[in-house]
Amino acid sequence: MESCRQVSVDNQKLLFEGAPPPSPSGPNEFDRKLTIAVVFTSVEATAAAIDRAAALLTGLNGHISLVSAQTVPYALPLENPPVSLAFSKRQLLEIAHESPVETTAHLYLCRSRSEILASVLKPGSLVVIGSRKRWWPTWEKGLARKLQSNGCHVILLETP
Repeated sequence: MESCRQVSVDNQKLLFEGAPPPSPSGPNEFDRKLTIAVVFTSVEATAAAIDRAAALLTGLNGHISLVSAQTVPYALPLENPPVSLAFSKRQLLEIAHESPVETTAHLYLCRSRSEILASVLKPGSLVVIGSRKRWWPTWEKGLARKLQSNGCHVILLETP
């Protein structure tokens, strides 16, 4: 049974079927650069996370990898998500375009957001997650804990 599908945001070609998916920073020119992964949560929180990641990369030869995991319910086939792929791609490209640092976007269609992000973001990765400030537990805080337990270095940026 399929559990994940990666969709290339820049050329709109299907890149991956099956599990586990390749890392957003596969064998290419970005392997030689410092890469900060930013997890898409919401437009506003992700924009703030991109700004924080860009500030961390100031003066460094760095790159931002914007990672979005779109959950598809089991009632639907993976290639038919409830939110239009064109809309999701356009949203990611707009956020990446606003970034002051070189940014690539990766969109994963999956059944479990936290599982796919934990498999894509390898131990030792530097990850920035934007979240709205809440006094109750949020899925972003749970994701940050899961990624930290997997060995990632996580910055949880809470915005008002």
